[in-house]
Amino acid sequence: MRGIKNHNLSQLYLQLRFTPAKQRKKELDSAEKLLGLIDVEKEYPFEFVLYHITGYAPKQLPELPLIKGSELVEDLQVFISKLSGQVAEPVSAQGEKIYTVEGLAEEFAVSTRTISRWRKQELVGRKFIFADGKKRLGFSESVVEKFARNNAELVSKAKEFGRLTAGEQEQIIKRARVLVGEGVSRHRIIKQISAELGRVHETVRYTIMSYEKNNPSKSIFNKPPGIVSPTAAAEIYRLFQQGHSIEELMEKYWRSRSSIYRIINSRRARALLAQKIEFIASDEFLQERAEKKILGKRLGGKRGRRLEFSRSSLDEYLRASREAPLLTREREVELFRRYNYLKYLACVDRAGMKPSRVLSSRVKKIERCLAEAETIKKMIIESNLRLVISIANKHTGGGANLLDLVSEGNVSLMRAVEKFDYTRGFRFGTYASWAIAKDFARKIPAEAGRPDKARAVSLTNVHQDLRTEGGAGVVAVERARQSLVEVIENNLSERERYIIINHFGLVGSLIKKEKKTLQQIGQDLGLSKERVRQIELIALQKLRHSLSIEEFELLTG
Repeated sequence: MRGIKNHNLSQLYLQLRFTPAKQRKKELDSAEKLLGLIDVEKEYPFEFVLYHITGYAPKQLPELPLIKGSELVEDLQVFISKLSGQVAEPVSAQGEKIYTVEGLAEEFAVSTRTISRWRKQELVGRKFIFADGKKRLGFSESVVEKFARNNAELVSKAKEFGRLTAGEQEQIIKRARVLVGEGVSRHRIIKQISAELGRVHETVRYTIMSYEKNNPSKSIFNKPPGIVSPTAAAEIYRLFQQGHSIEELMEKYWRSRSSIYRIINSRRARALLAQKIEFIASDEFLQERAEKKILGKRLGGKRGRRLEFSRSSLDEYLRASREAPLLTREREVELFRRYNYLKYLACVDRAGMKPSRVLSSRVKKIERCLAEAETIKKMIIESNLRLVISIANKHTGGGANLLDLVSEGNVSLMRAVEKFDYTRGFRFGTYASWAIAKDFARKIPAEAGRPDKARAVSLTNVHQDLRTEGGAGVVAVERARQSLVEVIENNLSERERYIIINHFGLVGSLIKKEKKTLQQIGQDLGLSKERVRQIELIALQKLRHSLSIEEFELLTG
């Protein structure tokens, strides 16, 4: 499934992910009602969308571009599908019939592609848990009946257009055999028959596919088509994510099992390579049997409810946050160690991965690591929600709205989990309190005048000097580069220093950097190239927390 394109709607979905299930269901219903109000020919402000989904009307929002109705409809479909996946219920508990995409296509005697087109209009689908235990897109009988009533002419035309007589079906099969004998490609055969009979491609394709399924010994096409187009590959992956079986995809796209798996694994690998993964480095990650020591024990512990701020349910949020379990110092360190080590493993396993040649086991291992890391992150967030409320209460005196502060504080809390260095011995609550208060300062005018960026600003000026003052700028950057070496000397082990200095060319002058490859460095140290890569990852994570953003970019750039 494609993501939500509109950034603000995507951020709203991220916040609603942790909202209590009861509240999410209300907002899911509201999103479906909003979908029925949208005119694809108009444009809408985000405030309109926010109000209809959450019931909250913000007093002040930065000026945001209007959202095209056509784009909003597509985004809301994805929003509803994703959010319903969070609160999916069994089909057996619905009290009415639930159609799958294929079942609905059969009910109306149309293709699944027609159902996809209807979804872009008023046909609203949700995720349900079907009898096999899998979540799939489904359509309730009441929703289907309402759509059919409101779009009677559209449904009638589609049914008539998709219906073939027995004679027409036989004609398609005979004509296809003749064209195959003449050496015409499968794509051109479908296109030519479609033109001759005045039928859409999908109807001809589905007729041939159904015939071959029912008559395997009388196959028309002896082998699948050539290379899969990027569009088809993306569609295969999307359908797989929606719960379609491998067999269904093999049948729909005329592909072997291994071919379908290769396409899916390639797409999963591309998604992992595009994902930003950061972790807090620790020397214990490189120790012998580190994986067994850190991941050997089961995660255990009571997993709190999924909680995050919902503007329309502050009272419920306050009650739920009090129920979230507190973490002891030992438990906190254990969770952060495990959280960062899992992301470290994902980074190591992802290094050098090529989508065109990737093993399913490798992709699954990375996905498992990231999934468990995400679970741990939620546990930590849940245990610190009351901290957000406490700090927000202290900042309401400056005229700020408590609702706004809690919402902003939750986002800050999520960022703090990503950045917290558990190896320094501080409690997470101390760091999170500082991070939340710092973000509040940007929102409250009375606290916004704390300049603490002098070091970063000065280095930014160095970059500006390089562009405007020629040789003088070169000298400034060279001095900044020398300061990097000092930071590296003070924060890294001898082996880490050697790898970073030689790989990023901090040996020699600015004009003529002397760089070494990972393989060359490995030969110098008597290590494998992969081992050098692992140590470098650890070293870079250490430096990321010791350098400003500009300095880090100067090093790695």
